Amino acid sequence: MSRVVFLGPQRRRPSVARAIDSIAPEGPVALITAGWQEDERNDAELKDHLGREGVNLELYAAAERVFRKDTELRSAWRRRQAELIERQELYNIRLSSAMEAARAILKRTNRDRALLDEAFEEAIEAVRALDGSHMKHLAEVHGRFIERYAPARRDAARKERRRIDGILKRSGAVAVAGGHVAVLLNRLDLFDLGGALREIPIVAWSAGAMALSEKVVLFHDHPPQGAGNAELLESGLAVCRGVVPLPHAAKRLALDDRERVLLLARRFAPDVCIPLDGGSRIDFDGGRLLSSENAPRLFVDGTVRSGAAA
Repeated sequence: MSRVVFLGPQRRRPSVARAIDSIAPEGPVALITAGWQEDERNDAELKDHLGREGVNLELYAAAERVFRKDTELRSAWRRRQAELIERQELYNIRLSSAMEAARAILKRTNRDRALLDEAFEEAIEAVRALDGSHMKHLAEVHGRFIERYAPARRDAARKERRRIDGILKRSGAVAVAGGHVAVLLNRLDLFDLGGALREIPIVAWSAGAMALSEKVVLFHDHPPQGAGNAELLESGLAVCRGVVPLPHAAKRLALDDRERVLLLARRFAPDVCIPLDGGSRIDFDGGRLLSSENAPRLFVDGTVRSGAAA
């Protein structure tokens, strides 16, 4: 497994070129910008920043070509997506109640401390059990779909995959941009790129980092509709393990709210929740966390600081 680097957002403080040079100093860079959807090909600024040849895999456009040619797959894909959306909505209804219970117990004071600790631990375990059940159901949906339709082995998708593999073989590294994480993950999944991406150095940021992790966690403490709960959206490609990346955390998370930080860190432990803001960098080797720079961690005591996970 090759070296991987996760970065913070690149719009204001671009560092992707420096990161790629540090792990793959030679060769063209394959670009994955499918999370930008219809703007996938608007990559001139990114290519200029790289300072070397960049070749876009154009996964979003490739998927559209596949669906135009393979209408059976397109219809089945849409049915699967509709089921996944419905399951996500039902999960969120249950998650809201489970998280509210955990928060309510955490806020109680002047009581028997041992009793509260026991109740809180059971409340967190209830949230984890719900998360686990949700991920199990999603895996079953994907498994049934792959068993019946095997998208990566269908003619239209295989043709695109051969083109993609040709670019990857000529590339020294891959850059995975952000955007819409569900769209990005779907396109990576359609062409079954998990294995190929383990064999080449990668720099990823924002939604790109989320898609390469084990769990894709959506989060926002201050959404327009009210108090937010972090939710598990999907399993990622698991190119990197043991870390829950939190892009744009300074904007989306109340990092000064000890209770919210504690809940997030405890819920996903032993995985480490790491905010990724401008200037952040996390290095992985063999899929495991190697080092971090300007990337504090959420600790299970509710603090946010640098250092080894607690």
